[in-house]
Amino acid sequence: MPDAHGLLHRLRRRPESWLLAVIVLACIVLGLLTPNFLTLSNAVDLLESYSVQAIMALGLFVVLVSGGIDISFAATASVAQYVAALMASSLGLPAFVCIAIGLLVGVALGAINAALIHYLRITSIIATIATMSVYFSFLMYFTGGRSIYSLPDWWVTRVTFWQTETADGYLVRITLPIVVFAIASVLTWLVMNRTAIGRQLYALGGNPEAARRIGANIAALHFFAYGFLGFMAALAGLLQAHRVAESVPNALFGGELAVLSAVVLGGASLMGGIGTVPGVLCGIVLLAILQNGLNLLGVSPYFFQIVIGLVILVSTAVTTLSARSGRRYRLAHKEPARG
Repeated sequence: MPDAHGLLHRLRRRPESWLLAVIVLACIVLGLLTPNFLTLSNAVDLLESYSVQAIMALGLFVVLVSGGIDISFAATASVAQYVAALMASSLGLPAFVCIAIGLLVGVALGAINAALIHYLRITSIIATIATMSVYFSFLMYFTGGRSIYSLPDWWVTRVTFWQTETADGYLVRITLPIVVFAIASVLTWLVMNRTAIGRQLYALGGNPEAARRIGANIAALHFFAYGFLGFMAALAGLLQAHRVAESVPNALFGGELAVLSAVVLGGASLMGGIGTVPGVLCGIVLLAILQNGLNLLGVSPYFFQIVIGLVILVSTAVTTLSARSGRRYRLAHKEPARG
């Protein structure tokens, strides 16, 4: 049975512990400054608003754990969403066909990234910056930037699983984006913690040469990681169109830094091999709370961009320092490395 000192030390080294403490502190401060912040309706609205970004963050988390990075996921989401919208509005294809086509487009674009990185040995950030430009430019070139407003009813009809009315008259709903986000979180956790491919992705990100020596199929891992992100990005794109009842080619483009900052804030290392799903969820929650609180306080949205930039810098520094501290602790106590 671990002693109290050892348990406390391990908790201090987990980014989720610090994030939870910061989230509680931020909620207390913002709750005191803005009376509308600590309400059930605001919390559920916040959860639905950030469900799209959170789903993309879960996919990006898998790529970061594998030791890579992908900047093209927002462009992938936009392309997948628009293709599915075109199939639904122009050809009138049934729901399951349009959804399947959208998801397949996302996986295919992710597989292109994996092929460029694995077979051509292009650095992941360079490859995905290039494909981001290609994917988005193709979309804008062929569509002329025109939005699709005539989405079918099955796509834009609000799906509510549970609702209640608060004492002050606000309606609180658990809607489809929230449920899909919850399922995506559980799926990602299961893949990364309960399957061999999840353990191999951690090994690949932590030490690619060691992963190769133990027989891991590096090509398959690359295709899985980038394909998984493509799937999640496409899923997020389809949900975004469901929320706003239209498909806008550039609606998701430009939000890459916010998603990346949430993932690294949650403890995922830009160097690979480190990170957890609960950490990513805490990162999303903290960023959502900060943006919502600043909006309620009337602070300029440009200030939030400053916060995002600082979050990436500080999180990367803290992750690096924590990794060094963790290695020293494991060497001192002869513990195995973990993600």
